[in-house]
Amino acid sequence: MTPEATAIQPPAAASDALALRDVELRVGGRTVLGPLSLSVAPGEVATVMGPSGCGKSSLLAFICGTLEPAFESRGRVLLGGRDLGPLPPERRRVGILFQDDLLFPHLSVAENLAFGLPPGGGRRRRRRRIEQALAEADLAGFGERDPGTLSGGQRARVALLRTLLSEPRALLLDEPFAKLDIALRARFRSFVFEHARAQRLPTLLVTHDPADAHAAGGPLMEIGAGSELPGNSRAMPVEPMPGEDVTTKGGAARFGARPGSG
Repeated sequence: MTPEATAIQPPAAASDALALRDVELRVGGRTVLGPLSLSVAPGEVATVMGPSGCGKSSLLAFICGTLEPAFESRGRVLLGGRDLGPLPPERRRVGILFQDDLLFPHLSVAENLAFGLPPGGGRRRRRRRIEQALAEADLAGFGERDPGTLSGGQRARVALLRTLLSEPRALLLDEPFAKLDIALRARFRSFVFEHARAQRLPTLLVTHDPADAHAAGGPLMEIGAGSELPGNSRAMPVEPMPGEDVTTKGGAARFGARPGSG
């Protein structure tokens, strides 16, 4: 089954854009990220790229509502026009994938996926959704398997399915490809991006790898090595790799780095 025909979740509404407005993160009076503003349209994969320690993962934690108390944060996160700030993490409907798959070792593959499903729906319907999701990921018949028996690529696919089955309205990617070997990384990237676009999810990827940004094909915001300083970020298009022709739609101008833009 192709991603376009997926039964994992219904497509997001056209108004379900993800927007950050004047976001700034500070620790001990020192600015570690921002201020920055950006908008990510439904079905678009945008990238924030920078070296380790520049605040990329903290930005995603701010969006999810899981930012450590040591941080002082300013700015707003909007999803479909709704301010997520007052909502606890479990009500924001923002899915996230990390470098580690975080599968529960004491649960089967199917039980891991069931954990992601919203409550209700009946046992038979829930089982059918899990079986359909596994089939879409070329994992039919894997439901009873122990996660420890899966390959790295299989575990990564299960982690994505669990996130999508939770019916998020936006998807965050915290370098989920970094620990995969080069060949597997390319295949899994395509798998993730295809499903995110098919589900019309506004998707924000953070990475230090230009190949990830190129594969995403969307707008790019680059945070420089000195990004601890306020406003030290710049928007730029994704450069094609040698021998390839890439057309970037939407334009990096949407990611204006000056405070209050976007």
